[in-house]
Amino acid sequence: MKLKIAVPSKGRISDPAVKILEKAGLGLKDASNRKLFSETYNKDINVMFARAADIPEFIDEGICDMGITGYDLIEENDADVEILLDLQFGQTKLVLASPDDSPIKSKEDLKDGMTIATEFPKLTKEYLESDNLDIKIVKLTGSTEIAPFIGIADAITDLTSTGTTLNMNHLKIVDTILESSIKLIANKESYKEKKNLVEAVSTSIQGVLEAGRKKLVMMNVAKKDLCEVQKVMPAMSGPTVSEVLSKEETMAVQAVVDENEVFELVNKLRNAGARDILVVPIERIIQ
Repeated sequence: MKLKIAVPSKGRISDPAVKILEKAGLGLKDASNRKLFSETYNKDINVMFARAADIPEFIDEGICDMGITGYDLIEENDADVEILLDLQFGQTKLVLASPDDSPIKSKEDLKDGMTIATEFPKLTKEYLESDNLDIKIVKLTGSTEIAPFIGIADAITDLTSTGTTLNMNHLKIVDTILESSIKLIANKESYKEKKNLVEAVSTSIQGVLEAGRKKLVMMNVAKKDLCEVQKVMPAMSGPTVSEVLSKEETMAVQAVVDENEVFELVNKLRNAGARDILVVPIERIIQ
């Protein structure tokens, strides 16, 4: 049985989603054309391009087996899916915002009879219902920021990463409703019926995520300096040491280290006697 993965066809998460599949060994044969469907270099796995907002429903309904989309969209669609991984990009939050000069400075300032414009009516409704507020919700499909200034709404709920766009449009963040990032999800039945393939994809992508924060450090070390080098060398499970075939008593040492440790580590290794130090990117780490 083939496995079908839904990927956003456009927008801010489309290219990162395709890249993470490629790094996981699932390169698209038709990536340049961006047709509706694309085969991958794995004969059992295909990709379907779709609107990010539609992907949660496609996975829930079993139209596709797996997908990449935002947690905000999963919740807005009330999709009953298996969340396999946080892909660690596309961090954003759904916020309540009002004009800079608005008296709405907190959720407590919302009153019955007010109107809120949003692309996320379900999440907004749930947010308001928690305080039993009788507020009208107007669904918009874009340009939500303009709603308070043309008399459509008193406030909005909208996605923001940094708040910059809201500030530029003279809006202030009043409250955070939901924090979101991009998830790898699966249909619950597919997860059971195609478990091997689903877990193979998930494991490969997890390996890419792990590798993205790691580097392979390799070096030559005189045997007399080996103990000092080992003292400063962090590693996932200890450095790998092997003998170099040369006249000198030289050892080859390698270890996987956190990317943020590399700068200081290289100088410590040189001072400890390491030479010919190489810092190499890692494609995947499978634990």
